[in-house]
Amino acid sequence: MEPDTKPHRLGSARKIILIVGVCALIVGGGVFAATSGVGADLVQSVAAPNSRPSAAPSTASPSEPPAAPPVQLVASPVNGAAQVNPAAPVTLSAKGGTLETVSLANAAGEKVAGSMGADDLTWTASEPLLFDSTYTLASTVKDAAGKSSTSTSSFSTVPAANEADAAIYPLDGMNVGVGQPLQIVFSEPVVNREAVEKAISVTTTAGQQGAFHWYSDTMVRYRPEAFWTANTTVTMDMKLFGLDIGNGQIANFNKTLNVNIGDKRVAVADATAHTFTLSINDQVIKTVPATMGDERFPSANGFAVLMEKNRYDHFRAASIGLKPGDPAFYGELDVEHTIRLSLSGAYIHQALESAYSSLGNANVSHGCIGLGPVDAAWVFDTMQTGDVVQVINTDGEYAAPTDGFQDWNIPWADYAN
Repeated sequence: MEPDTKPHRLGSARKIILIVGVCALIVGGGVFAATSGVGADLVQSVAAPNSRPSAAPSTASPSEPPAAPPVQLVASPVNGAAQVNPAAPVTLSAKGGTLETVSLANAAGEKVAGSMGADDLTWTASEPLLFDSTYTLASTVKDAAGKSSTSTSSFSTVPAANEADAAIYPLDGMNVGVGQPLQIVFSEPVVNREAVEKAISVTTTAGQQGAFHWYSDTMVRYRPEAFWTANTTVTMDMKLFGLDIGNGQIANFNKTLNVNIGDKRVAVADATAHTFTLSINDQVIKTVPATMGDERFPSANGFAVLMEKNRYDHFRAASIGLKPGDPAFYGELDVEHTIRLSLSGAYIHQALESAYSSLGNANVSHGCIGLGPVDAAWVFDTMQTGDVVQVINTDGEYAAPTDGFQDWNIPWADYAN
């Protein structure tokens, strides 16, 4: 008896039909279309050999921009710098982004002015800093993706111990005579003299040239070869702020001063003739009798520049080394119409009444130039600081150049070197 094979054929036929139907679904509608209903397991088993795992889903929000490299900031001075020269440029530059805001301020909150470049890549301070101060440089930057961030750095400037100042004479706007040198006295020793001289410009309306002369490592003066031209203006422009004068000492000032030169007033005091002759603009105006230093205290030789005037002054013998018991000791005296010629105590002044008979006849003073009351008042009113007195025919030595302004006793060839 033959086996009944029809049901078997029917089952095989059903499988074939089902497979063909599934294949038709795969081709016509995609995998997701066949993942429900009858034959789902079969679909997966058929599709698996040719499938690949899908990429993991992104966790980034579609609204966030892609990350950008951080902005690189280059600051000068660098963060943490110490003893920064207050004249040094302060800059901040951005790489890989732009600067939005920049602020530079000291510990007291005082801001330093500055300007941003046209491309917003560099900021530069536009004014000098203070000495002995700490500064904070704060900024906001934007990276290539438009994200903003902040940054700060700090530095400190030269301390007070390394700050160099100076006293200058004459003062700005002063009226002085033709013999007045310009003088600068620094608070600290100057090593870099050439650099200091290059930073100082001296000009005159008469076009005169002059030279510097260093008397010490702190004091320098400037004068022309001959007296200043009468009725002109001398301008000294000092650009010394931030200059290292040596040993790490930094100058703390810039200054411009204008000095007005008056008429040419030069007097000659003759110790032999016992006279005092004043010329104005090279014309003799008046000669008056005088008394000068005696044999023990001869008046100093050469040129002297009038330093200061006092209607009344108080003289003390002790100031020139005299003690009680010395025949020349005069104790203390009130004197009128005094004009200082030296730091050591030489003056033009009204003679004491006891010396009136010696005027024009003998030298009886302690080195000063004594005049009668009327003549002393006239000289006091006519002459001014910076005018010149030349003492001649005296046995006295030249006063030290720094014992007042005795610069004109130094030959020009020596002064200018």
